Formats: sequence, structure tokens, C-alpha cells
Amino acid sequence: MIKVAVCGALGKMGKEVVQAVLDNSEMELVAQIDIAGEGMYHTIEEANRVCDIDILVDFTQPKSIYENAKYCLNNGIKIVIGTTGLKDNEIENLKELSKKNQVGCLIAPNFSTGAVLMMMFAKQAAKYFDNAEIIELHHNQKKDAPSGTAVKTALMMSEEKQSFASGNCLETETITGARGGKSYSDIHIHSVRMPGFIASQEVIFGSNGQIMTIRHDSMDRKCYMQGVLLAIKHVISKNDFTYGLEKIM
Repeated sequence: MIKVAVCGALGKMGKEVVQAVLDNSEMELVAQIDIAGEGMYHTIEEANRVCDIDILVDFTQPKSIYENAKYCLNNGIKIVIGTTGLKDNEIENLKELSKKNQVGCLIAPNFSTGAVLMMMFAKQAAKYFDNAEIIELHHNQKKDAPSGTAVKTALMMSEEKQSFASGNCLETETITGARGGKSYSDIHIHSVRMPGFIASQEVIFGSNGQIMTIRHDSMDRKCYMQGVLLAIKHVISKNDFTYGLEKIM
């Protein structure tokens, strides 16, 4: 039986993870952790003193995830990270810490299998187009921008080409940020925050005479649970570091 703790258990994603673990016959929910929870553990340290934790699943906040992950990796707790907002250097540091301590860690900007396929398709299409931009659309309670999914998509595409701004003229923004943020390989990312959305993303490719759009929409957070459970089962059997759900699909 895999002993799972959920950090951020009262959040929208955290609640779904808790239920998914409870419904899985191979897993046991040993701790719910949330700073705002009555009758719950308020910190990972508190839970770890009382519970035997194999894996912690973290869906908290960008400001806390790095310290949470470091604590887990330094204390022999394998971790699955769904919280976005980690910086490149922080991801690299966690990779080194995972390797040093031989404690499994999986970071996934998106646990929806459909979204991961969208990212994989975008990487494949990147070989054949010289221009591309990304539009990501989320609910207006998402604190980080751009989304981890958009950043990861751009990173995957950049592995195929050095620049996706071929032939673009010298631009002047009359309103700062109008062209979005420039990421890997000159890919512009545009972030929309609006009630009604959960998580959507478009990758738009262009060349002379044609436009191709790859889009994925999440309408219910339950769509992420297949990927979360897949990640838990992977990490329990490994002591390595993995960035991206596509690496284990």
C-alpha cells in the first residue's frame, strides 16, 4: 500500500487528489496538510513527525513549493509536484537534491493526459514551422503567469528550433506587455485570467499561407487525476528526478 500525504488538501486540486487517493485500492491517505485546515496538519514537518509518508503530493502555492520540496527531498519523502511557479534554477537545484539523496521527485506543469499530448504534438509540429506563439487561459484565481504548462510547452518546442520569430519586424509596444512575454526561442506567451475558465491553451503555428492551432481545454479538474495517480505509481518505484508527465506516458 502506497502511503500518500496531500499538501494543499483544501484547495480545489487538493480536494480532487484526496478523493482520488481514497478511491484507489493501491493507496492509503495518511495525511492531509493545509495551513488553513481545522483538524488537519498545518505543515509537512508536523505530519512527518506523526505519519509514515511514502509520497507527498503538493498542490499549494508558488511561494511555498520550493521549501516544501527541499524538506521532502532532505527527509526521505518522495514528492509529486503539481504546483507551478518554480524557477529554472530552483528546478535544477531540486534535480541535484533528488540525485544527491536518492529520493524520487516528479514535477509536472500539467497532469491532464490530453494537455500533455498537446505539448508533445506542439514539439512535433515545431520542426515544420518557423513562427509560433502560445496563448494560455486560466481562472482568475491563478497567481502565477505564464502557466507552467505554457512554459514547459515553449521549452519543449525550443528543443527543435532556436527561434520562432522568423521574419518578424522590429516591434514597438505602445502598451507595455501587449506582445506578451518572450520565452524560450523567442516564443511569445500571452496569459489570460478570467472567471469561467479552468485551464486552456492554444499553440499557434504560422507560415506563408497557413495557420495551424493545437488547443486543449480542461472543463473539470477530475481530468488531472489520471495523471496524478500515474505519477504517484511511477515515483514510488523510482529514486530519480522527472520533469514532465510526458516522460512517463
